[in-house]
Amino acid sequence: MKKISILVLALCSFSNSFSQSFNFTREDSLRGTVTKEREWWDLKYYHLDIEVYPSRKFIEGNVAIHYKVMHPYQTLQIDLQEPLTISKVYQDGEELGFQKKGRNVYMVNLKKSQEQGTEQSIKVFYEGVPLEAKNPPWEGGLQWATTLEGKPFIATSCQGLGASVWWPCKDHMYDEPDSTLMSITVPEDLMDVSNGRLRSISTRKPGTKTYEWFVGSPLNNYGVNINISNYVHFSDTLNGEKGVLDLDFYVLPYNLTKAQEQFKQAKLMLKAFEYWFGPYPFYKDGYKLVETPYLGMEHQSSITYGNEYRNGYRGKDLSGTGWGLKWDFIIIHESGHEWFVNNITYRDIADMWIHESFTNYSESLYIDYYFGKEAATDYVVGTRQHILNDRPIVGPYHVNQRGSGDMYSKGGNMLHTIRHSIGNDSLFREILRGLNTTFYHQTVTTQQVENYISEKSGIDFSKVFDQYLRDVKIPRFEYYYKKRKLWYRWTNAVDGFDLQLIIPGRRETLKPTTKWQSLTTREEIINTAYLERMYYVHTASVSQM
Repeated sequence: MKKISILVLALCSFSNSFSQSFNFTREDSLRGTVTKEREWWDLKYYHLDIEVYPSRKFIEGNVAIHYKVMHPYQTLQIDLQEPLTISKVYQDGEELGFQKKGRNVYMVNLKKSQEQGTEQSIKVFYEGVPLEAKNPPWEGGLQWATTLEGKPFIATSCQGLGASVWWPCKDHMYDEPDSTLMSITVPEDLMDVSNGRLRSISTRKPGTKTYEWFVGSPLNNYGVNINISNYVHFSDTLNGEKGVLDLDFYVLPYNLTKAQEQFKQAKLMLKAFEYWFGPYPFYKDGYKLVETPYLGMEHQSSITYGNEYRNGYRGKDLSGTGWGLKWDFIIIHESGHEWFVNNITYRDIADMWIHESFTNYSESLYIDYYFGKEAATDYVVGTRQHILNDRPIVGPYHVNQRGSGDMYSKGGNMLHTIRHSIGNDSLFREILRGLNTTFYHQTVTTQQVENYISEKSGIDFSKVFDQYLRDVKIPRFEYYYKKRKLWYRWTNAVDGFDLQLIIPGRRETLKPTTKWQSLTTREEIINTAYLERMYYVHTASVSQM
């Protein structure tokens, strides 16, 4: 399994009050909690073996689940969402009983004694018509589309919703298998593209082909994907930090020429992100872009793409500055998730900011690498137009509930703020690369990430994280001059907020708190436009106190 830190999950004090605005149910707890039926077994390996019937929108098959017994227990939780159903479960050739608990959870009764330290497996058979995606990838499931040529065009997307929407699994982000094998059978005129390396193509029965894909790295559940159509393939390589990285591209035949040009951006992205974040985390599994009927998603080593071969976000610049039209949003953003989602993975969806805030800021770092720091700053400041400050970015724990969508633009601006509070871009880059080394192929908590940044920067950012992740107020820097002194403080902020500000053109670093402080100065040194550009704050010159 992906290594899990022994640090205790830190619960934020706001969670109880925040959760009161939601009507959480037992179903939410079963989905979002590490239940006693989950925590006793350590996931090691999946073999997903299914057949997809496009004409019926039907799937059937089985998944072998290999695990290590952490401590003895005789009931094992498997998640599978309606209307799919489990038909049989076996262990060592013996059929097992199971009960359905709620709509989407099955409790399997194990007959064999589960001895601590032993490695065991079960095989789960299932079938049905899976939930059809209504608005993928935001309202996911299985999407049954058709190409312009009338061919089936099928894809999965299930972030948040969970992988159990289309296959039975341990559907919680805290535990990942060491490796995964996918054997996907489709009509013979179609191809399946999934994660990792293509091991084989075989014919199990007339009129079909089975595509076998293997992932040799830990893989989060929602990152597992199938993409089915009459794809064509082309490839390239990158001489990267860890050697030669294989790049594979699967697109619809009539989009081949456009893809061969647009997908050149993948190498540019990899070069920039290896600089900022360290080596691509999955050299053994390769890197893929796969065309899909929806916009795109960060499936590990199988990034899905549906941005119509245009720069920007469907041809639009999310920052309104022009810099967002210099590159293809889906290639850059979704690939950034290879470092922040697929390498470093949250343990609870409440901490989804770890994925989206860093990846949002990766867009600015891409611009920084190719167009310079001022352009990157223009971009990240431009994205503030999307910030709502409606509710906290960190969500309630143990109920599979994410926080505010501000985790994107506000989270990116928080990291922009922290970067300039540190005031040392070399150190900031070391921190980004260090995160991906220290937490390589791990699931993590918010507290681990916060502590790492504070420790490595030498600055306690705990109150800064509280402000931007757990509150909705924009801090206000108030100041005035009196008798050759600058007086300053933070207002509209959490207790103890202490974001430090570096004054350009001087060697001054202001360390304001929520109490008035002063600095002797012969000149007016506060440039409000600069401060509001480099830090996500408001400023105000106030009357003398």
